[in-house]
Amino acid sequence: MRYGTALREEVRAPGTTPLIGIYDMYSASVVARHYDGFFVSGFGFAASHYGLPDIGFIAWPDMVAFVERLRLAFPAHHLLVDIDDGYVDPEVACHVVQRLERIGASGIILEDQKRPRRCGHADGKQVLPLEEYLEKLDLVLRSRRDLVVVARTDATEESDILRRAEALAATDADVVLVDGVRSAEWIKRIREVVGDKPLLFNQIAGGKSPRLSLSELTDLGCQVAIYSTPCLFAAHAAIDSALTELKVADGRLPEFVPSEGIGVRRSTELLERNISRHHPAPAAV
Repeated sequence: MRYGTALREEVRAPGTTPLIGIYDMYSASVVARHYDGFFVSGFGFAASHYGLPDIGFIAWPDMVAFVERLRLAFPAHHLLVDIDDGYVDPEVACHVVQRLERIGASGIILEDQKRPRRCGHADGKQVLPLEEYLEKLDLVLRSRRDLVVVARTDATEESDILRRAEALAATDADVVLVDGVRSAEWIKRIREVVGDKPLLFNQIAGGKSPRLSLSELTDLGCQVAIYSTPCLFAAHAAIDSALTELKVADGRLPEFVPSEGIGVRRSTELLERNISRHHPAPAAV
């Protein structure tokens, strides 16, 4: 199956394509019941795999291994993978892109941050000189075969945002992402400079960007929306609430209602769907 082609066609179709951020196999299993596209979030992966903030701790072999497990369990889902700055070195970036494509990733996001890097909605971001990033991006583009490549800028100064967005749109990247966009008006300005290049919008709870619906994003000319952390933050809140209640109840589990609660049976049924022998044989590439 040509996963890049499938995602590219989805992006070019009418409307805004939602890709939901997942942070482990269990969250992906739940998301798969509702959406057919995953975003492998660097924020979520750093949090779940290392228990650390998204400031550059991710080792690329760990990310590749995670994507490989995802693809085996979810052979038909779109998989857009955050590879941060390509793990610093352009040669490493190209190697990772080729590994990810061979194991079935649909696309990657490559940013222009320089170390120490930050979450796209955090303060203190610094960016590489544009020419240096464009050289790295060009190497990545030439190393992929079918993979969708999202070119991302983390610029924060207004004139630099527009300059970089226009430069990214002029490359062979499939999609442009300006992270941390602060208003719908700014989306319109970016839309003007990128021409007909597909535009991706990233929204995160408590982040710098406005909360916009898919319909609103479609009207603004955004072809893709990634939701980096709804699952991670929902799990945080639910786990904290459940353990608070357990402590108050002196360790007695709440009464279980099979039709309403999640127990051993429903959890096992969810996970059984991921066993590879239950999936249809993939089409030849």
